[in-house]
Amino acid sequence: MGRAALRIIDPCAPRAYADPDSLHRLGGTEATVLRIARVLTDEYEVSVEQSARDTTEAVGDVRFAPMRLGRTYGGTILVINSWKAALICRRHNPQARILVWQHVEPGQNLRALAGVMAAAQIGIVAVSETFAAQLRRFAGAAKLPVFAIANPIADDLHPDATPRDRDLLFFASAPHKGLDQVLAAFATLRATVPALRLEVADPGYLDWDCGAMPEGVTVLGTLPHAAVIARMRQALCVFYPQTSFAETFGLVIAEANAVGCPVLVHRGLGANDEVASDASQCIDATDPQMIAARIAAWRQSPPAITGNPRFRQSAVVQDWRHFLGAARRVRRSARSKGVSHVA
Repeated sequence: MGRAALRIIDPCAPRAYADPDSLHRLGGTEATVLRIARVLTDEYEVSVEQSARDTTEAVGDVRFAPMRLGRTYGGTILVINSWKAALICRRHNPQARILVWQHVEPGQNLRALAGVMAAAQIGIVAVSETFAAQLRRFAGAAKLPVFAIANPIADDLHPDATPRDRDLLFFASAPHKGLDQVLAAFATLRATVPALRLEVADPGYLDWDCGAMPEGVTVLGTLPHAAVIARMRQALCVFYPQTSFAETFGLVIAEANAVGCPVLVHRGLGANDEVASDASQCIDATDPQMIAARIAAWRQSPPAITGNPRFRQSAVVQDWRHFLGAARRVRRSARSKGVSHVA
């Protein structure tokens, strides 16, 4: 029996990508797509279609091509973040299994589509259990099937012997993810601990005016992924005490923890509590005294942090294999019973 077809459709990325070098100034969604696409080629004929792509190329066993929503496919179709694109795919593929791989919070304008999606038997794959629960609430009475599969981090991310700089804090997210709050919290903290420094790295996919930087802040710009990991190994913590942006997963949190770096995050916000591997990392980020106390404790004795093994790529790939394999079995059974489409 030949490999089943898996089509990943990305209507959202601002430019084409096909290998790690092409991810510069893109985000975690695109990195995750590449990781999953590459490791599923043993079982699936994988293609990745992108709206920003003009040419077709093969990188390893993955085919990258321009997006054509009106095309008829076999197998499973995974659409990145776009409910409307998934519905277009359904019109042309009545028997395919179609899923939206949801990495970002849906806009309120999509709430009315939840029932349409359910009627079209299009499911959602959320990137965390927390986000999956949120999407079920968002869909309301619509019986929209929602599943959860975590974003993967590399299997080879582990703590090493790099000494930690007790005075170095690190921020490694896009500036719209609460950087203004982070900077204000750092300025308040540094007023009592003048030795502290904050380094700010930016993935670079958004232009954002952050204004003047407080004293003690160094803007590093866009770093290669290996350099970000190296900073995480060196820093006392990833400093992320903001309340305005809810991570649907939080790749930075998972990767930092995997190399032994704690992350200071707001308790109860997005997937923070699910992804942070130790509850001591989740605090009330609106309380400057709590921030100061946690940083003081970590400066005195850095916590022993290890990553959550269920976010390792090897574990996440097994989740995808099980999920997609079960889908193939359900689809074959549905076809034998004359069902027209299967979520």
